[in-house]
Amino acid sequence: MDHYIDITVLPDPEFKATVLMNALYAKYHRVLGQVAKGNVGVSFPLHKKTLGEVLRLHGNQEQLKAIMANSWLKGLRDYTSVSKVQRIPSTVEYRTVARISRKSPENKRKRSIKKGWLTPEEAQTHIKDEPDFMIELPFAQLTSLSNKNIYKVFIEHGELTETPVTGLYNAYGLSKTATVPWF
Repeated sequence: MDHYIDITVLPDPEFKATVLMNALYAKYHRVLGQVAKGNVGVSFPLHKKTLGEVLRLHGNQEQLKAIMANSWLKGLRDYTSVSKVQRIPSTVEYRTVARISRKSPENKRKRSIKKGWLTPEEAQTHIKDEPDFMIELPFAQLTSLSNKNIYKVFIEHGELTETPVTGLYNAYGLSKTATVPWF
């Protein structure tokens, strides 16, 4: 992993940056499984309460060129600026960028009932509502292609470290163990 590409969402009077980032990340998610096979990671260098306006792809030069050779940015070209494939700076730190998920108490109840582990009454008694259920992380809101459900991918940027960890990235370009360069 020695190269990167920055894709920046441009300001637009009609669409908020978060809406455009959601669309960008959804399109990237679709192409990633076809081309990268777990070898390209992502980060969001301007993240704060939202993911920010930059999606950074991390990988080797050939993989990044292969991703960009696809027409996956069709429909978003007017709303984004794409950098060239660039070499990662010589002095960087590393961090994981991972998906964080938690099932809601209601989902836990439904699953427990469906699996036959609990009756509806037992589920209501044993699985209490959690007042602090909300995850306070930036997220991408995507739509499932299979069932059309809207779901959120909460993204956590891990602690900075001086040592890279190699590994595979999931279909979102995220990993709980493999790091990406941070600069």
